[in-house]
Amino acid sequence: MTIAPAVFIAVAVVLFLLFFVWPGALAVIYSFTNYRGVGNSLTFIGLENYQKLFTDETFYSSLSRTFLYALLSVPAHYVVSLAIAVLLASSLAKGKTSARIIFFLPWLISPIVAGVIWRWLFGENFGLVNYLLRQLGGEGIHWETDATAALILIVIVGTWGSTAFNMLLFIAAIRNVPRSYLEAAQLDGANSWQRFRRITLPLLAPTSFMVILLTTIGSMKEFAMIQALNGGGPGTQNMFIVQYIYRTGFERANIGYASAASMVLMVILVIIALIQMRFDRKRDLA
Repeated sequence: MTIAPAVFIAVAVVLFLLFFVWPGALAVIYSFTNYRGVGNSLTFIGLENYQKLFTDETFYSSLSRTFLYALLSVPAHYVVSLAIAVLLASSLAKGKTSARIIFFLPWLISPIVAGVIWRWLFGENFGLVNYLLRQLGGEGIHWETDATAALILIVIVGTWGSTAFNMLLFIAAIRNVPRSYLEAAQLDGANSWQRFRRITLPLLAPTSFMVILLTTIGSMKEFAMIQALNGGGPGTQNMFIVQYIYRTGFERANIGYASAASMVLMVILVIIALIQMRFDRKRDLA
């Protein structure tokens, strides 16, 4: 019986080393070489990839667009998922089971499939949305050729697909709020909004931190949905950092340079996580 836990732990460790540590170590090694993805020969070039990277305007453009997307998507994810969770956790809500299933379905759909579905819905010339707008006497929106409209569409689709998981986290956290606190506030004359703002929302702080952290990291690594939705278009105006890495490494066969970009992304994500954890620790101490 004592061997079984060790076996399960050993399997987890082996999988972690095989699928996380080993690829990460290869990426670090490749980032200091001119590896093209063909053959086994590696030529060590030191920091040359990083020096080129920090003078690459396309890299900075994709990185800034990624930050802009994260800045827009994180609040959208948070507000929508929290609002739905509050509604579904309410004792006055009807049909909560059916609603949870409906809201959870987008999370089960592959990001590639979701991107294709929404691409057909929001196509400029053939999309259902523009068709309905024209039938109502309006003009179609340039979802594919206008960079701002395309970015807004990415935020909408990303929020639609990722809300379910955050919603479940908030529902579980709301259920753990002591009912005695809310009843005492109600007896003191606090209305629903005041009870939510003064009691429920502060007690949701740990869950809020987790949702914001996971959403930020997920937004910075968004790839499959965007690739299927508009390919980072129009042109390269909505090309995010992971798309930049993909195109550099696989379409241009420059694995070493792409590995250097991925290392920079990893450092950025670690810094973001550390900053958010530091703010959360300060809040706990306060």
